[in-house]
Amino acid sequence: MNDLKGKVVIVTGGAQGIGKGITRHFLGLGMRVVMAEMDEEAGLETLDEYKDLGELKFVRTDISIEAEGKNAVERTIEYFGSLYALINNAGIPYPGTVPPEELSLESWNRVIGVNLTGSFIMAKHSIPHLKKTRGSIVNISSTRGLMSEPCNEAYSSSKGGIIALTHALANSLSGKVRANCISPGWIIAEGWHKRKHRKKTELTQADLDQHPAGRIGKPEDIAEMAAFLISEKAGFITGQNFVVDGGMTKKMIYI
Repeated sequence: MNDLKGKVVIVTGGAQGIGKGITRHFLGLGMRVVMAEMDEEAGLETLDEYKDLGELKFVRTDISIEAEGKNAVERTIEYFGSLYALINNAGIPYPGTVPPEELSLESWNRVIGVNLTGSFIMAKHSIPHLKKTRGSIVNISSTRGLMSEPCNEAYSSSKGGIIALTHALANSLSGKVRANCISPGWIIAEGWHKRKHRKKTELTQADLDQHPAGRIGKPEDIAEMAAFLISEKAGFITGQNFVVDGGMTKKMIYI
């Protein structure tokens, strides 16, 4: 039985990558979806691409700006009258791999501002509505929040912060709103971007062998977990971080 049909969800960054996969999956479950997406071109393209799949809205949103995050929530209530779930998916990898002694404070603040502060902003303004529906928050972190590569201080810190934000929210909202986290591993999402940016990723056998599951992840893998976590089946689960990485972080790799 599908207990999500007709329920309302906001997906930040819902028009590209993993977020777009989540949007499509939720539409397939009969949910009413609002994409809070910063890239207007991607938002409008996805809106057109998915127009026949269900009830879908797009609100251009920079989640690092509180007024815009608040507006996305208010528009959702105007469109659909309620809110059952928030998927905090939006994030940026910028500035990439920069040595910590060369990383500008501006770059650091931008990554933290979108990935971590943005997730808090969206949660803050969604909570009053989620309490009414006894709803749920799912934050998308990363295995980079648990382990690191060199020169990834801003991104790893932002993703580690999201995991901590999740269990803090779960305790603050105890008995009213559940909050959980997903930490994806290697996900191939290029096919879920704007048409002009789509490309095929060339994989080697070594890439596959890093994963006990025998393959690289897909946006659908994250979407399935998100759908479970906001469903009534997960009613006893809150404050948790679920690593969805095909087992990669559990495999010893020797170079």
